[in-house]
Amino acid sequence: MSVTKEIVTERLKTVNGPDFTGNIVDLGMVSEIFIADSKVFFSITVPAARAQEMEPLRAAAERVVKAIPGVAGAVVALTAEKKGGGMEAPVPSRPAPRPAPPAPTAPRAAPHAPPSHSQGRRGVPGIEAIIAVASGKGGVGKSTTAVNIALGLAANGLRVGVLDADIYGPSMPRLLNIHGRPQTVDGKILKPMENYGLKVMSMGFLVDEETPMIWRGPMVMSALTQMLREVEWGRLDVLVVDMPPGTGDAQLTMAQQVPLAGAVIVSTPQDLALIDARKGLNMFKKVDVPLLGIVENMSYFIAPDTGKRYDIFGHGGARREAERLGVTFLGEVPLEMGIRESSDAGTPVVVSKPDGAEARIYRDIASKVWDRINEERGAAADAVPNIVFE
Repeated sequence: MSVTKEIVTERLKTVNGPDFTGNIVDLGMVSEIFIADSKVFFSITVPAARAQEMEPLRAAAERVVKAIPGVAGAVVALTAEKKGGGMEAPVPSRPAPRPAPPAPTAPRAAPHAPPSHSQGRRGVPGIEAIIAVASGKGGVGKSTTAVNIALGLAANGLRVGVLDADIYGPSMPRLLNIHGRPQTVDGKILKPMENYGLKVMSMGFLVDEETPMIWRGPMVMSALTQMLREVEWGRLDVLVVDMPPGTGDAQLTMAQQVPLAGAVIVSTPQDLALIDARKGLNMFKKVDVPLLGIVENMSYFIAPDTGKRYDIFGHGGARREAERLGVTFLGEVPLEMGIRESSDAGTPVVVSKPDGAEARIYRDIASKVWDRINEERGAAADAVPNIVFE
């Protein structure tokens, strides 16, 4: 049976709205329904003040959709609509209950106390280390850097996976020349796609390349969680997460909910890019994610006809920033036509020209990243107190 938006919509009409005021479809609470590989994605918009009490409604909608024959899974997210967004009128609020006498509470932490390093972070079984490759802005070559670091780690003998966390602009299908849809295990767990020795998951495998993802933040978070935790990754030494550019919900949620072994920041040399790179660095610092280092991409250009070097975007800005912040400088990647051509062709330089100068640069960066991961592991182990019984 082929699952259609019409079938899903009709089933959702059986779900009562808040306070039994109608069904969630007729109340206008259901977003655009998206179906990919027999999985159904949509969000339910509710008033911000009542978001927490709407979880049973969300769960009910998820259940009725999963019960449709042919549906392999469902991602249903609550979207909180603030006052003035148009949702308050059709969703009346319940009378406020009489406040109970305040119960004794434990002392609260100071408002600005740093969060616990492990609070709310749950690992992924089978994955030894998860690292984020991030940038403060788009257009600095973050995805190309991420995939070549992953291939460099694999070339150095590690078991490596890649999670393409850029929901709005997934790049891994093209960069790794992977086509088709992922299979499922028992219709629930996705099998990662594979090429060049990497296990890969990306929203780009679930939608067509030209399909825009017009999703609210909670939908993105649900999709990211599913691609991370509902995938049969197997045993991996390291999972490289290609983060979306910037410092928005996706980055913050990943940093707060996943025990990241560290973050790699990619920047170009000029001041404008470095300003945004600092924002990324500071975000990871605030959520207690170790900074593995900075990569300066498009660092310089060597003219192929004359061999003359040009510092098109300046040079050394990322290195100076790393020194200023006390962060490891991982290396310089040149602005090289071959890197762009091989990336567009789906054959990154680490696999297409493994003995070339650019491939050696990426493998060296990968080695430094792995060394930094092990350093952070050692530091974490040293920080745990030993209890000695005498």
